[in-house]
Amino acid sequence: MKLPEIQELLDKQAIQELVARYSRTLDWLDDAGQASCYWPDAHIDYGFFKGSAAEFVPVVMQVERSTGRRWHMLSSLAIKLTSATTAEGECYGIAVGLRREGEEPYKGNMYGGRYLDSYEKRDGEWRISSRRYVMDWTLPMPDQPDASPRADFPLPMLDLTESGHPDYRPM
Repeated sequence: MKLPEIQELLDKQAIQELVARYSRTLDWLDDAGQASCYWPDAHIDYGFFKGSAAEFVPVVMQVERSTGRRWHMLSSLAIKLTSATTAEGECYGIAVGLRREGEEPYKGNMYGGRYLDSYEKRDGEWRISSRRYVMDWTLPMPDQPDASPRADFPLPMLDLTESGHPDYRPM
């Protein structure tokens, strides 16, 4: 294997890890981790928001904090390196957001869409330089139980509305 081919693999792996970090930091409400996924001047277009990443991160983190439960899963990422410092990528994503009002059960939706990204490597670090999210579908979720211990459903359930959960491990 030649040195340029090795660098291509290293760059693609760095971008894969970047996109995985995006989902984790959203789900665990890690504001600094989420901001580290984007260059501050990155152009972001989610339909409901169009602007820079520096403006977007506080908005999206506020949206995520309004849900007690959230979950983002991304498909394999297709990456095309366009130069030594730029790349294009696309992946599908499924997200779930559940909220509750008072003592009501959690209610929410599941969303399916795709992320159309551009990446840029600055000072040896890859980050998102442009993102457009396109939603393909949405489905209502059935009511969900609260996180109280239950004999018929003894698994631990997360309720996250604040950063700093003891199970979160920055990676």
